[in-house]
Amino acid sequence: MKIIIIGGVAAGTSAAAKARRNNETAEIKIFDQDEDMSYSVCGLPYYIGTEVKKREELVPRDAAFFKKKYNVDVYMGHQAVAIDIVRKVITVKNLRSQEKFEEAYERLILATGASVRIPSIPGIEKENVFSLRNVRSADRIRAYVLEQQPQRAVVIGSGFIGLEVAENLKARGLEVTVVEMASQVMPALDADMAMYVEAELRKQGVSVITDDSAVCFEGKDRVEQVLLKSGKKVAADMVIVAAGVQPKVSLAQQAGIALGVTGAIKVNTKMQTSVPNVYACGDCAEGFSLLTHAPLYRPMGSTANKMGRIAGDQATGGTLEFRGVLGTGIVKVFDLTVAHTGMSEQQARKEGYAVVVCHNIKPDKPEYFHGQEMVIKGITDEKTGRLL
Repeated sequence: MKIIIIGGVAAGTSAAAKARRNNETAEIKIFDQDEDMSYSVCGLPYYIGTEVKKREELVPRDAAFFKKKYNVDVYMGHQAVAIDIVRKVITVKNLRSQEKFEEAYERLILATGASVRIPSIPGIEKENVFSLRNVRSADRIRAYVLEQQPQRAVVIGSGFIGLEVAENLKARGLEVTVVEMASQVMPALDADMAMYVEAELRKQGVSVITDDSAVCFEGKDRVEQVLLKSGKKVAADMVIVAAGVQPKVSLAQQAGIALGVTGAIKVNTKMQTSVPNVYACGDCAEGFSLLTHAPLYRPMGSTANKMGRIAGDQATGGTLEFRGVLGTGIVKVFDLTVAHTGMSEQQARKEGYAVVVCHNIKPDKPEYFHGQEMVIKGITDEKTGRLL
């Protein structure tokens, strides 16, 4: 059997490892256009800051590791540019030599991941405007901070990555302003929980602007100030755009592989796509809610690992199936730990549930163990008593 995997971060490498455990003789190849594989996206903001000292901590495994441990051939700097589902071949471009070649497959696993959503804002191409998605982008931001020593940073977006970058730039001594177009920071949370996050940001000296958005990055070669929709101008020596991600599906689309309602690749519980012998997993694939069973796109490393394992298992005759996601997310914001799982109150009401809410505020452990205040919000369906 010959298994080709496109993408070598969380889902792709998990698929390769599981396929090898199931089948010792299969030929398994991974192609990835990046230069780093199997890295921790969650650690990237802390590499920009002062927590992660060495690059190797983020990228502990390379192609040689996968060849030695799993007998998997990994080709970094190789971009899959086309899939022929009739002939069962992919076209690959070696980004170093620009050479193109074809590679046949019996099973194909798409783990193409997600790309950063880049808003159409004049000046976004300037040299001190950055987005964070892979290790190379983190290298560029870190180098800019250390070499150019900017004093003021503006972070566009207040999701997980935006807040983590804000904290880590603050740790480097920068003045940081977070701009969020929603009426609150961390739009995934309800307003009565997001207010704790905003209070912590302000307490730590981060400026927070909500209900506003960037309309222009002003300056000659570099951004000098960010013009907001409200007319306000924020001085900046660098800008981080953290406006979310979107699934990378163009390769699948061009091959005629169906997409789901969320815009990600449509898969069943076996990670099978609409095309026989082609699987999809990770941030490029559509999941579903464990609560409503409706399609759900929640790109997370933990979910990508599970999906990858299932794809590798199914591609080699296994029986593992995906059981859905709750959308769990946990993030550190300075001295706060912020976590959510399942539905927010806002989402539950939108789904038509009769909602009962409970706020529980007490220490996370006894005071003699240095307990700190913890706020828990529970959301329940009044009719069934089911925790949402």
